[in-house]
Amino acid sequence: MPGYDVRVAVTVLVRPLDLFDIPSLGRYRRSVLALDSAAALTRGNLLAAGRLLAYLDPRHRLYTAVMEAGDVTCLGQIACRRGERVGRLVFVAPGGEVEQAAALYEHLAARAGQWHLPYLLAEVEEHCPLFQTLRLGGFATYAWQRIWTLPSGTPRAALTRSWQVLRGIHLPEAQSLYAQIVPPLLQPVEPWPQTGRGLVCRAETVSAWARVVAGPRGVWVQPLIHPDSDCAPEHLLALAWTLAPGGRRPVYLCVRSYQAWLEPLLEDLGALAGPRQAVMVKRLAVTQKVEQALPKMEKAWVKPAAPGAAYHFQGLNRHKQ
Repeated sequence: MPGYDVRVAVTVLVRPLDLFDIPSLGRYRRSVLALDSAAALTRGNLLAAGRLLAYLDPRHRLYTAVMEAGDVTCLGQIACRRGERVGRLVFVAPGGEVEQAAALYEHLAARAGQWHLPYLLAEVEEHCPLFQTLRLGGFATYAWQRIWTLPSGTPRAALTRSWQVLRGIHLPEAQSLYAQIVPPLLQPVEPWPQTGRGLVCRAETVSAWARVVAGPRGVWVQPLIHPDSDCAPEHLLALAWTLAPGGRRPVYLCVRSYQAWLEPLLEDLGALAGPRQAVMVKRLAVTQKVEQALPKMEKAWVKPAAPGAAYHFQGLNRHKQ
């Protein structure tokens, strides 16, 4: 009615994805908002039933939730990759309802906390409505990034041999490179170089390390390259050839803002730039109360030198006189 503010209470229910939800997933396939670039670019369909139900396997840290609020239904997923100590928001769907799904994000963050993860990470395009929603929900922007698609080409054979699997002998130099390049604020959420994970470009010393996520749809690479390195830019094409010979799969390069000097070099190579994304992080660590017994108090004795005691004794003396 005109002049009246009529509000209807809506019950919000957030629950784990169940088998009976599978038949209805098809309607969300074209409206998925990916928040994990590596998963989206390497795996393709994030709503595949096998991936959504992988949380039934205790070996996988993957969880999908459904939020129902009146006529609005949203899906969301978090994951934790093997060997990492940070949770990742993988996707939400449908993308048009992301501003109304605050309860869903809180539920997913709580589940990540149950996994004893200290941080939850999301990659959001800067003009996406979800950017502001996550900020209000406790996420902060730690860095910016852009995803580049590397061109396919045949590099010189000598360059392809410059990249090697990270081995134990390379580990101290790779970790030193990591400590020099990655800002201290991001080091708790950026994976640390580990033996057998990623590739290194080495001449006399390790001057580049590339973290690699490969899947059936493509290869996602995040390089850490020293500005004085001899491993750029032609070596990046060699890296793409090493990971996907003959260009059988696209190779994507994730360039964080602390490596922005690589972007002009990638443009010269003919790489295609994607939109700028915010790397948003929510701290999940909760301060825990520690019970500690108070020290036993000593008995207090009245000292004759105290002003009150002096007055008391003087009074007694006057009384006796």
